[in-house]
Amino acid sequence: MESTPNEPRVSMDEIAALAKRRGFIFQSSEIYGGIGGFYDYGPLGAVLKRNVKNAWWRDTVELRDDVVAFDSSIIMHPLAWKASGHVDAFHDIFVDCKICKHRFRHDHLKDVTQCPDCGSKASFTEPRAFNLMLKTSVGPMEDTASLAYLRPETAQGIFVNFKNVFQSARKKPPFGIAQIGKAFRNEITPGNLTYRVREFEQAELEYFVPDDGSDSAWFDRWVEVRKAWYSSYGIKAERLRFYELTPQERPHYAKAGTDVEYLFPWGWGELESIANRGTYDLDAHMRLSGKDLRFFDEAGKTHYTPILIESSAGMDRTALTFLVDAYERERGVDPAGKPTERVVLRFHPRIAPVQVAVFSLARNRQDLVERARSLESRLRLRCRSQYDEGNIGQLYRRQDEIGTPFCLTIDFETLDDGAVTVRERDTMRQERVAIESIDRYLDQRL
Repeated sequence: MESTPNEPRVSMDEIAALAKRRGFIFQSSEIYGGIGGFYDYGPLGAVLKRNVKNAWWRDTVELRDDVVAFDSSIIMHPLAWKASGHVDAFHDIFVDCKICKHRFRHDHLKDVTQCPDCGSKASFTEPRAFNLMLKTSVGPMEDTASLAYLRPETAQGIFVNFKNVFQSARKKPPFGIAQIGKAFRNEITPGNLTYRVREFEQAELEYFVPDDGSDSAWFDRWVEVRKAWYSSYGIKAERLRFYELTPQERPHYAKAGTDVEYLFPWGWGELESIANRGTYDLDAHMRLSGKDLRFFDEAGKTHYTPILIESSAGMDRTALTFLVDAYERERGVDPAGKPTERVVLRFHPRIAPVQVAVFSLARNRQDLVERARSLESRLRLRCRSQYDEGNIGQLYRRQDEIGTPFCLTIDFETLDDGAVTVRERDTMRQERVAIESIDRYLDQRL
Protein backbone atom coordinates (compact mmCIF):
# COMPACT_ATOMS: atom_id res chain seq x y z
CA MET A 1 0.00 0.00 0.00
CA GLU A 2 1.48 3.34 -1.04
CA SER A 3 1.55 6.26 1.38
CA THR A 4 2.59 9.89 1.24
CA PRO A 5 5.43 11.21 3.43
CA ASN A 6 2.87 12.65 5.85
CA GLU A 7 0.60 9.61 5.86
CA PRO A 8 1.68 6.37 7.56
CA ARG A 9 1.33 3.10 5.63
CA VAL A 10 -0.75 1.65 8.46
CA SER A 11 -2.27 3.00 11.65
CA MET A 12 -1.68 1.55 15.10
CA ASP A 13 -5.44 0.93 15.30
CA GLU A 14 -5.15 -1.37 12.26
CA ILE A 15 -2.16 -3.16 13.80
CA ALA A 16 -3.96 -3.57 17.15
CA ALA A 17 -7.09 -4.92 15.43
CA LEU A 18 -5.07 -7.43 13.40
CA ALA A 19 -3.04 -8.42 16.47
CA LYS A 20 -6.19 -9.27 18.42
CA ARG A 21 -8.14 -10.85 15.55
CA ARG A 22 -5.36 -13.21 14.55
CA GLY A 23 -4.04 -14.03 18.00
CA PHE A 24 -0.82 -12.03 18.17
CA ILE A 25 -1.41 -9.69 21.14
CA PHE A 26 -4.22 -9.35 23.70
CA GLN A 27 -4.76 -6.76 26.42
CA SER A 28 -3.85 -8.34 29.76
CA SER A 29 -6.85 -9.05 32.03
CA GLU A 30 -9.18 -7.75 29.33
CA ILE A 31 -12.32 -9.30 30.87
CA TYR A 32 -11.71 -7.10 33.94
CA GLY A 33 -11.19 -3.96 31.92
CA GLY A 34 -7.49 -4.49 31.29
CA ILE A 35 -4.47 -3.03 33.07
CA GLY A 36 -2.42 -0.32 31.43
CA GLY A 37 1.02 -1.22 30.17
CA PHE A 38 0.62 -5.02 30.34
CA TYR A 39 -0.10 -7.36 27.41
CA ASP A 40 -0.47 -11.07 26.73
CA TYR A 41 0.84 -12.82 23.62
CA GLY A 42 -1.62 -15.11 21.86
CA PRO A 43 -0.80 -18.33 19.95
CA LEU A 44 0.83 -16.56 17.01
CA GLY A 45 2.31 -13.69 19.01
CA ALA A 46 4.04 -16.01 21.44
CA VAL A 47 5.75 -17.78 18.55
CA LEU A 48 6.59 -14.51 16.79
CA LYS A 49 8.26 -13.11 19.90
CA ARG A 50 10.12 -16.36 20.55
CA ASN A 51 11.37 -16.37 16.95
CA VAL A 52 12.69 -12.82 17.38
CA LYS A 53 14.44 -13.77 20.62
CA ASN A 54 15.83 -16.95 19.08
CA ALA A 55 17.19 -14.98 16.11
CA TRP A 56 18.93 -12.49 18.43
CA TRP A 57 20.28 -15.28 20.65
CA ARG A 58 21.47 -17.42 17.75
CA ASP A 59 23.36 -14.59 16.07
CA THR A 60 24.64 -12.85 19.21
CA VAL A 61 25.58 -15.85 21.35
CA GLU A 62 25.53 -19.23 19.63
CA LEU A 63 27.35 -18.25 16.44
CA ARG A 64 30.11 -16.34 18.27
CA ASP A 65 32.98 -17.72 20.31
CA ASP A 66 33.55 -14.43 22.15
CA VAL A 67 30.11 -14.18 23.84
CA VAL A 68 28.82 -16.33 26.70
CA ALA A 69 25.28 -16.86 27.98
CA PHE A 70 23.86 -15.59 31.26
CA ASP A 71 20.53 -15.48 33.10
CA SER A 72 20.30 -13.31 36.19
CA SER A 73 17.63 -13.04 38.86
CA ILE A 74 14.81 -10.53 38.50
CA ILE A 75 15.21 -9.42 42.13
CA MET A 76 18.65 -8.28 43.27
CA HIS A 77 20.03 -6.81 46.48
CA PRO A 78 18.67 -3.24 46.78
CA LEU A 79 22.20 -1.86 47.02
CA ALA A 80 22.83 -3.00 43.44
CA TRP A 81 20.27 -0.41 42.35
CA LYS A 82 21.81 2.19 44.64
CA ALA A 83 25.19 1.66 43.00
CA SER A 84 23.75 1.78 39.49
CA GLY A 85 22.05 5.12 40.16
CA HIS A 86 18.51 3.81 39.69
CA VAL A 87 17.40 4.57 43.26
CA ASP A 88 18.48 8.20 43.11
CA ALA A 89 18.25 9.12 39.46
CA PHE A 90 15.93 6.75 37.53
CA HIS A 91 13.15 9.31 37.19
CA ASP A 92 10.78 10.72 34.62
CA ILE A 93 9.22 14.16 35.02
CA PHE A 94 5.42 14.20 34.84
CA VAL A 95 2.56 16.66 34.99
CA ASP A 96 -1.19 16.28 35.54
CA CYS A 97 -3.94 18.16 33.76
CA LYS A 98 -6.11 19.74 36.47
CA ILE A 99 -9.15 19.67 34.18
CA CYS A 100 -9.28 16.14 32.70
CA LYS A 101 -6.98 14.61 35.38
CA HIS A 102 -4.84 12.87 32.74
CA ARG A 103 -1.12 12.39 33.40
CA PHE A 104 1.68 13.03 30.92
CA ARG A 105 5.43 12.75 30.70
CA HIS A 106 6.68 16.30 30.54
CA ASP A 107 9.24 15.56 27.81
CA HIS A 108 6.54 13.96 25.60
CA LEU A 109 4.39 17.09 25.43
CA LYS A 110 4.57 18.96 22.14
CA ASP A 111 3.01 22.03 23.77
CA VAL A 112 3.61 22.49 27.51
CA THR A 113 0.89 25.15 27.67
CA GLN A 114 -2.05 23.03 26.40
CA CYS A 115 -3.41 19.62 27.38
CA PRO A 116 -3.37 17.32 24.32
CA ASP A 117 -6.44 15.39 25.57
CA CYS A 118 -8.92 18.04 26.62
CA GLY A 119 -7.36 21.14 25.04
CA SER A 120 -7.32 23.15 28.27
CA LYS A 121 -4.82 25.98 28.43
CA ALA A 122 -2.40 26.46 31.34
CA SER A 123 -3.98 23.52 33.17
CA PHE A 124 -0.86 21.52 34.06
CA THR A 125 0.45 21.02 37.56
CA GLU A 126 4.07 21.79 38.35
CA PRO A 127 6.45 19.12 36.95
CA ARG A 128 7.30 16.40 39.47
CA ALA A 129 9.86 13.58 39.50
CA PHE A 130 8.62 10.00 39.47
CA ASN A 131 10.85 6.98 40.10
CA LEU A 132 10.16 4.28 37.52
CA MET A 133 11.15 1.23 39.58
CA LEU A 134 8.43 -1.13 40.78
CA LYS A 135 8.79 -1.98 44.45
CA THR A 136 8.11 -5.27 46.19
CA SER A 137 8.98 -6.85 49.52
CA VAL A 138 11.02 -9.95 50.34
CA GLY A 139 10.27 -12.00 53.44
CA PRO A 140 7.32 -12.27 55.84
CA MET A 141 7.29 -8.63 56.99
CA GLU A 142 6.56 -5.63 54.80
CA ASP A 143 8.91 -2.99 56.21
CA THR A 144 11.90 -0.99 55.06
CA ALA A 145 14.23 -3.95 55.67
CA SER A 146 12.25 -6.08 53.21
CA LEU A 147 12.21 -3.49 50.42
CA ALA A 148 13.27 -4.81 47.01
CA TYR A 149 12.73 -3.86 43.39
CA LEU A 150 11.68 -5.64 40.23
CA ARG A 151 14.65 -5.00 37.99
CA PRO A 152 14.22 -2.12 35.53
CA GLU A 153 16.95 -3.59 33.28
CA THR A 154 18.88 -6.84 33.02
CA ALA A 155 22.40 -5.42 32.76
CA GLN A 156 23.17 -4.99 36.47
CA GLY A 157 23.01 -8.74 37.05
CA ILE A 158 25.81 -9.09 34.50
CA PHE A 159 27.95 -6.38 36.06
CA VAL A 160 27.86 -7.74 39.61
CA ASN A 161 28.71 -11.21 38.28
CA PHE A 162 31.45 -10.07 35.91
CA LYS A 163 34.26 -11.70 37.89
CA ASN A 164 32.29 -14.92 38.44
CA VAL A 165 31.68 -15.18 34.70
CA PHE A 166 35.15 -14.50 33.34
CA GLN A 167 36.72 -16.84 35.89
CA SER A 168 34.29 -19.73 35.36
CA ALA A 169 34.05 -19.30 31.56
CA ARG A 170 37.84 -18.78 31.29
CA LYS A 171 37.38 -15.68 29.16
CA LYS A 172 39.43 -12.52 28.86
CA PRO A 173 38.59 -9.21 27.19
CA PRO A 174 37.49 -8.70 24.51
CA PHE A 175 34.47 -10.90 25.28
CA GLY A 176 30.77 -10.45 25.91
CA ILE A 177 28.06 -11.61 28.29
CA ALA A 178 24.52 -11.77 26.92
CA GLN A 179 21.08 -12.46 28.31
CA ILE A 180 17.40 -12.08 27.54
CA GLY A 181 15.02 -11.51 30.42
CA LYS A 182 12.07 -9.70 31.93
CA ALA A 183 12.34 -6.15 33.18
CA PHE A 184 9.78 -3.80 34.74
CA ARG A 185 9.33 -0.04 34.63
CA ASN A 186 6.43 1.88 36.09
CA GLU A 187 5.95 3.99 32.97
CA ILE A 188 3.89 7.13 33.47
CA THR A 189 2.20 6.94 30.07
CA PRO A 190 2.40 3.46 28.51
CA GLY A 191 1.01 3.25 25.00
CA ASN A 192 1.27 2.29 21.33
CA LEU A 193 0.44 -1.35 22.03
CA THR A 194 3.61 -3.17 23.19
CA TYR A 195 5.99 -0.31 22.37
CA ARG A 196 5.90 1.34 25.79
CA VAL A 197 4.85 -1.11 28.50
CA ARG A 198 5.49 -1.75 32.17
CA GLU A 199 6.56 -5.37 31.78
CA PHE A 200 8.88 -6.21 28.91
CA GLU A 201 11.81 -8.33 27.81
CA GLN A 202 15.28 -7.04 27.14
CA ALA A 203 18.06 -8.60 25.10
CA GLU A 204 21.31 -7.14 26.36
CA LEU A 205 24.90 -7.70 25.36
CA GLU A 206 27.63 -6.35 27.63
CA TYR A 207 30.89 -6.55 25.70
CA PHE A 208 34.05 -5.94 27.74
CA VAL A 209 37.17 -4.74 25.92
CA PRO A 210 40.72 -4.10 27.11
CA ASP A 211 41.72 -0.62 28.22
CA ASP A 212 44.17 -0.31 25.33
CA GLY A 213 42.55 2.27 23.08
CA SER A 214 40.56 -0.22 21.00
CA ASP A 215 37.16 0.62 22.53
CA SER A 216 36.10 3.08 19.81
CA ALA A 217 36.81 0.53 17.10
CA TRP A 218 34.86 -2.10 19.00
CA PHE A 219 31.93 0.30 19.37
CA ASP A 220 31.90 0.98 15.62
CA ARG A 221 32.12 -2.75 14.95
CA TRP A 222 29.06 -3.51 17.07
CA VAL A 223 27.05 -0.75 15.40
CA GLU A 224 27.76 -2.44 12.06
CA VAL A 225 26.88 -5.87 13.47
CA ARG A 226 23.51 -4.60 14.63
CA LYS A 227 22.84 -2.88 11.29
CA ALA A 228 23.49 -6.16 9.51
CA TRP A 229 21.19 -8.03 11.92
CA TYR A 230 18.10 -5.95 11.16
CA SER A 231 18.84 -6.05 7.44
CA SER A 232 19.29 -9.83 7.41
CA TYR A 233 15.75 -10.33 8.72
CA GLY A 234 14.16 -8.04 6.17
CA ILE A 235 13.47 -4.79 8.05
CA LYS A 236 13.10 -2.12 5.35
CA ALA A 237 16.18 0.12 5.23
CA GLU A 238 14.15 3.28 4.61
CA ARG A 239 12.22 2.70 7.86
CA LEU A 240 15.31 2.19 10.02
CA ARG A 241 17.94 4.67 11.12
CA PHE A 242 20.98 4.65 13.39
CA TYR A 243 20.97 7.97 15.21
CA GLU A 244 24.30 9.08 16.67
CA LEU A 245 23.74 10.81 19.99
CA THR A 246 25.37 14.15 20.63
CA PRO A 247 27.49 14.69 23.76
CA GLN A 248 24.53 16.58 25.25
CA GLU A 249 22.12 13.69 24.58
CA ARG A 250 24.14 10.82 26.01
CA PRO A 251 24.98 10.18 29.69
CA HIS A 252 27.97 12.08 31.06
CA TYR A 253 30.03 8.90 31.41
CA ALA A 254 29.36 7.60 27.85
CA LYS A 255 32.05 8.13 25.23
CA ALA A 256 29.69 7.34 22.34
CA GLY A 257 26.07 6.33 21.79
CA THR A 258 23.89 5.28 18.86
CA ASP A 259 20.14 4.68 19.01
CA VAL A 260 18.50 2.27 16.58
CA GLU A 261 15.17 3.83 15.57
CA TYR A 262 12.24 2.63 13.45
CA LEU A 263 9.65 4.71 11.63
CA PHE A 264 6.42 3.69 13.36
CA PRO A 265 2.96 5.04 12.42
CA TRP A 266 3.38 7.78 15.06
CA GLY A 267 6.98 8.64 14.03
CA TRP A 268 10.48 7.53 14.88
CA GLY A 269 10.79 5.34 17.98
CA GLU A 270 13.82 3.79 19.68
CA LEU A 271 14.38 0.02 19.40
CA GLU A 272 17.87 -0.39 20.73
CA SER A 273 20.67 1.55 22.33
CA ILE A 274 24.36 0.92 21.57
CA ALA A 275 26.78 2.70 23.88
CA ASN A 276 30.39 2.97 24.93
CA ARG A 277 29.85 3.20 28.69
CA GLY A 278 33.50 3.29 29.69
CA THR A 279 34.24 1.77 33.10
CA TYR A 280 31.32 3.51 34.81
CA ASP A 281 29.25 0.44 35.73
CA LEU A 282 31.98 -1.78 37.13
CA ASP A 283 33.53 1.18 38.97
CA ALA A 284 30.18 2.02 40.61
CA HIS A 285 29.68 -1.51 41.93
CA MET A 286 33.28 -1.75 43.15
CA ARG A 287 32.91 1.51 45.09
CA LEU A 288 29.73 0.51 46.92
CA SER A 289 30.41 -3.21 47.43
CA GLY A 290 34.11 -2.88 48.23
CA LYS A 291 34.77 -5.91 45.99
CA ASP A 292 37.41 -6.01 43.27
CA LEU A 293 35.82 -6.70 39.87
CA ARG A 294 38.88 -5.85 37.81
CA PHE A 295 40.46 -8.22 35.32
CA PHE A 296 44.01 -9.48 35.93
CA ASP A 297 46.15 -9.44 32.81
CA GLU A 298 48.60 -12.32 33.11
CA ALA A 299 50.84 -11.00 30.34
CA GLY A 300 51.28 -7.55 31.82
CA LYS A 301 50.84 -8.65 35.43
CA THR A 302 48.41 -5.78 35.99
CA HIS A 303 44.81 -5.32 37.05
CA TYR A 304 42.52 -3.15 34.96
CA THR A 305 38.82 -2.36 34.64
CA PRO A 306 37.57 -3.30 31.14
CA ILE A 307 35.70 -0.75 29.05
CA LEU A 308 32.10 -1.68 28.32
CA ILE A 309 30.35 -1.62 24.93
CA GLU A 310 26.63 -2.23 25.47
CA SER A 311 23.84 -3.25 23.10
CA SER A 312 20.41 -3.14 24.74
CA ALA A 313 17.31 -4.01 22.71
CA GLY A 314 13.66 -4.42 23.70
CA MET A 315 12.28 -7.70 22.40
CA ASP A 316 8.65 -6.57 22.65
CA ARG A 317 9.46 -3.47 20.62
CA THR A 318 11.42 -5.53 18.12
CA ALA A 319 8.60 -8.06 17.70
CA LEU A 320 6.16 -5.16 17.21
CA THR A 321 8.55 -3.70 14.63
CA PHE A 322 8.56 -6.94 12.64
CA LEU A 323 4.75 -6.94 12.76
CA VAL A 324 4.44 -3.32 11.59
CA ASP A 325 7.18 -3.61 8.98
CA ALA A 326 5.66 -6.78 7.49
CA TYR A 327 2.17 -5.28 7.15
CA GLU A 328 0.93 -4.46 3.66
CA ARG A 329 -2.52 -3.86 2.26
CA GLU A 330 -2.62 -4.78 -1.42
CA ARG A 331 -5.31 -3.59 -3.80
CA GLY A 332 -5.78 -5.03 -7.27
CA VAL A 333 -8.27 -6.33 -9.83
CA ASP A 334 -9.25 -9.97 -10.36
CA PRO A 335 -9.55 -11.56 -13.83
CA ALA A 336 -13.23 -10.55 -13.94
CA GLY A 337 -12.34 -6.89 -13.37
CA LYS A 338 -13.59 -6.83 -9.78
CA PRO A 339 -11.52 -4.82 -7.26
CA THR A 340 -9.70 -7.01 -4.73
CA GLU A 341 -7.85 -6.35 -1.52
CA ARG A 342 -5.73 -8.47 0.76
CA VAL A 343 -3.76 -7.84 3.94
CA VAL A 344 -0.45 -9.65 3.95
CA LEU A 345 2.33 -9.86 6.52
CA ARG A 346 5.62 -10.26 4.65
CA PHE A 347 7.58 -11.82 7.52
CA HIS A 348 11.06 -13.16 6.89
CA PRO A 349 10.68 -16.98 6.82
CA ARG A 350 12.74 -17.39 10.01
CA ILE A 351 10.53 -14.87 11.84
CA ALA A 352 7.11 -16.03 10.56
CA PRO A 353 5.07 -17.82 13.26
CA VAL A 354 3.86 -20.36 10.69
CA GLN A 355 6.20 -21.21 7.84
CA VAL A 356 4.08 -23.73 5.93
CA ALA A 357 0.31 -24.35 5.92
CA VAL A 358 -1.12 -27.59 4.52
CA PHE A 359 -4.70 -27.84 3.24
CA SER A 360 -7.05 -30.49 1.97
CA LEU A 361 -9.02 -29.14 -0.98
CA ALA A 362 -12.14 -31.02 0.18
CA ARG A 363 -12.76 -31.57 3.87
CA ASN A 364 -15.32 -34.29 3.13
CA ARG A 365 -12.86 -36.44 1.17
CA GLN A 366 -11.15 -38.64 3.77
CA ASP A 367 -8.40 -39.70 1.35
CA LEU A 368 -7.40 -36.06 0.76
CA VAL A 369 -7.64 -35.17 4.44
CA GLU A 370 -5.48 -38.11 5.49
CA ARG A 371 -2.77 -37.28 2.94
CA ALA A 372 -2.81 -33.60 3.98
CA ARG A 373 -2.56 -34.40 7.68
CA SER A 374 0.19 -36.94 7.03
CA LEU A 375 2.20 -34.40 5.04
CA GLU A 376 1.77 -31.73 7.71
CA SER A 377 2.89 -34.14 10.45
CA ARG A 378 6.01 -34.93 8.46
CA LEU A 379 6.81 -31.29 7.80
CA ARG A 380 6.36 -30.41 11.47
CA LEU A 381 9.65 -32.17 12.20
CA ARG A 382 11.58 -29.66 10.05
CA CYS A 383 9.59 -26.39 10.10
CA ARG A 384 6.70 -24.59 11.79
CA SER A 385 3.69 -26.06 10.01
CA GLN A 386 -0.08 -25.94 10.40
CA TYR A 387 -3.01 -27.94 9.03
CA ASP A 388 -6.28 -26.20 8.15
CA GLU A 389 -9.35 -26.85 6.04
CA GLY A 390 -12.21 -24.87 4.55
CA ASN A 391 -12.81 -22.63 1.56
CA ILE A 392 -9.47 -22.46 -0.25
CA GLY A 393 -9.68 -18.73 -0.99
CA GLN A 394 -10.44 -17.91 2.63
CA LEU A 395 -7.62 -20.19 3.78
CA TYR A 396 -5.16 -18.35 1.56
CA ARG A 397 -6.31 -14.96 2.87
CA ARG A 398 -6.00 -16.10 6.49
CA GLN A 399 -2.47 -17.39 5.94
CA ASP A 400 -1.54 -14.16 4.13
CA GLU A 401 -2.77 -12.19 7.12
CA ILE A 402 -0.67 -14.18 9.58
CA GLY A 403 2.39 -14.10 7.33
CA THR A 404 2.77 -17.75 6.26
CA PRO A 405 5.31 -17.90 3.39
CA PHE A 406 4.01 -21.12 1.74
CA CYS A 407 0.69 -22.95 1.45
CA LEU A 408 0.50 -26.55 0.19
CA THR A 409 -2.80 -27.95 -1.08
CA ILE A 410 -3.59 -31.63 -1.44
CA ASP A 411 -6.13 -31.75 -4.29
CA PHE A 412 -7.73 -34.32 -6.55
CA GLU A 413 -4.74 -34.25 -8.92
CA THR A 414 -2.52 -35.33 -6.04
CA LEU A 415 -4.15 -38.77 -6.13
CA ASP A 416 -2.94 -39.16 -9.72
CA ASP A 417 0.41 -37.37 -9.93
CA GLY A 418 1.65 -37.46 -6.31
CA ALA A 419 2.25 -33.69 -6.34
CA VAL A 420 0.87 -30.77 -4.35
CA THR A 421 -0.02 -27.22 -5.33
CA VAL A 422 2.44 -24.83 -3.70
CA ARG A 423 1.29 -21.24 -3.35
CA GLU A 424 3.86 -18.58 -2.46
CA ARG A 425 2.72 -15.74 -0.19
CA ASP A 426 4.38 -12.69 -1.69
CA THR A 427 3.74 -13.31 -5.38
CA MET A 428 0.71 -15.60 -5.01
CA ARG A 429 2.36 -17.73 -7.70
CA GLN A 430 1.35 -21.41 -7.72
CA GLU A 431 3.28 -24.43 -8.96
CA ARG A 432 3.10 -28.19 -8.74
CA VAL A 433 5.80 -29.90 -6.68
CA ALA A 434 6.15 -33.64 -6.12
CA ILE A 435 5.52 -34.65 -2.51
CA GLU A 436 8.81 -36.54 -2.47
CA SER A 437 10.63 -33.29 -3.39
CA ILE A 438 8.75 -30.95 -1.07
CA ASP A 439 11.28 -31.18 1.77
CA ARG A 440 14.13 -30.04 -0.45
CA TYR A 441 11.93 -27.38 -2.06
CA LEU A 442 11.07 -25.83 1.32
CA ASP A 443 14.58 -26.15 2.73
CA GLN A 444 15.91 -24.03 -0.12
CA ARG A 445 13.32 -21.32 0.49
CA LEU A 446 12.97 -21.28 4.27
